[in-house]
Amino acid sequence: MAVVDGESLAADSKLSPPNSYAAVVLGGTFDRLHDGHRRFLKAAADLARNHIVVGVCDGPMLSNKKFAELIQPIEKRMQNVEDYIKTIKPELVVQVEPIIDPYGPSIVDENLEAIVVSKETLPGGHSVNRKRAEKGLSHLKIEIVDLVSEEMSGEKLSSSTLRKLEAEKNSNQKSA
Repeated sequence: MAVVDGESLAADSKLSPPNSYAAVVLGGTFDRLHDGHRRFLKAAADLARNHIVVGVCDGPMLSNKKFAELIQPIEKRMQNVEDYIKTIKPELVVQVEPIIDPYGPSIVDENLEAIVVSKETLPGGHSVNRKRAEKGLSHLKIEIVDLVSEEMSGEKLSSSTLRKLEAEKNSNQKSA
């Protein structure tokens, strides 16, 4: 886990202390809420003092996902995110909204102070800051959360893997 300022990784590999920012933002598909999502959401909630904004991918943001037809409805994914955050930090104001582009509220909300990303989505954090600069908004601190690996394969735990397993299960049931 690391804090990034500007375009280079800071030497410190830890997240900032809890309640470091009044408002943080993060985004994702959050399909089949799993331990990787929970770790990501908990890290973001821990960093936020007052407000957390979560963009949940919808529409064109889902078109390139593997087994996209098996992605849970946006309402269910948004509710799962909000419910989980409320169980770990009930005092936070939780704003969950669908996003149809990679930026969502991160490039228009002037109250945001930090964006929470994974190593894989770090370039997106830098892109958000470039867009914010174009709009005259302050840069966000970029906080990086390490993702959870699947115990069996050592691969990143992902919703795509869970959807693939569901598709295979459905296929096996049909052929049985």
